[in-house]
Amino acid sequence: QVQLVESGGGLVQAGGSLRLSCAASGGTFSTYIMGWFRQAPGKEREFLASIKWTDRYTYYADSVKGRFTISRDNAKNTVYLQMISLKPEDTAVYYCARGRAITLVSTYPTSPGEYVYWGQGTQVTVSS
Repeated sequence: QVQLVESGGGLVQAGGSLRLSCAASGGTFSTYIMGWFRQAPGKEREFLASIKWTDRYTYYADSVKGRFTISRDNAKNTVYLQMISLKPEDTAVYYCARGRAITLVSTYPTSPGEYVYWGQGTQVTVSS
């Protein structure tokens, strides 16, 4: 049974930074695409970033490109989201998700429906 547990959220001032972690258990972590999403109150779940085997194979939403960095440590079964220059509009619940096997994915999936397993989320609040 696959489980994803996010951590690292919290309250930060605008311009600050946070590093989110997502620890995975169950399954073979390194062979699956991983992604980060967020959902603000009253809004749809928004794709942020995804990663295949290593940090060389990443894809970002335009809204976070240059500010957020996704990475993974396959030895620790963990995926990270480093966030810098945070803005109040980044306030949301942040989720990590596991998608399909990398060998079955030709591009980088951005739709929530393309991810199979989800964590419980971690709250990020950016104050102005």
